[in-house]
Amino acid sequence: MSEAKWYILHTYSGYENKVMNDINTVVENRGLHELIQDMMVPTEVVTETKDGKTKQVETKLFPTYVYVKMIMTDESWYICRNTRGVTGFVGPGSKPIPLTDEEVLNLGVTKQAKQVSFAVGEIVKITSGALEGFEGTVREIDEQNRTVQVTVSMFGRETPAKLDIQSISKI
Repeated sequence: MSEAKWYILHTYSGYENKVMNDINTVVENRGLHELIQDMMVPTEVVTETKDGKTKQVETKLFPTYVYVKMIMTDESWYICRNTRGVTGFVGPGSKPIPLTDEEVLNLGVTKQAKQVSFAVGEIVKITSGALEGFEGTVREIDEQNRTVQVTVSMFGRETPAKLDIQSISKI
């Protein structure tokens, strides 16, 4: 059997999670885990401020698209293509084109694990997010959840922040 590759399904707006859940149900019921191995709707958490109130909101990075890692066969194609809410695969005509390895990395479909190059007590630079550009002291490293507790000095106070390992670098 060939290697599984990532494909992109185009869906009706707002149907991304329903399509993903419906395909997962078919995979579970028919035992097709070897054909359709993984699916995702890439999201990011954005901080929104409205009427003076700040809240975290999860938004879709690519609305109307679902990423599917599968081995392309007639059966896997049929299951994906004929799921309610799917308009088709991304690709010319009716021929789905798999993502290249470079596209998979650039789109953030799979993240390469960043090696932890810092230790508790070290000073690090924050490279992304709301605190980008600040420096902080590492207080705790959670390798399993890929997060780091950092204390940042802001306005003369020590402020704790929980950050993704990907968003900090050693100075």
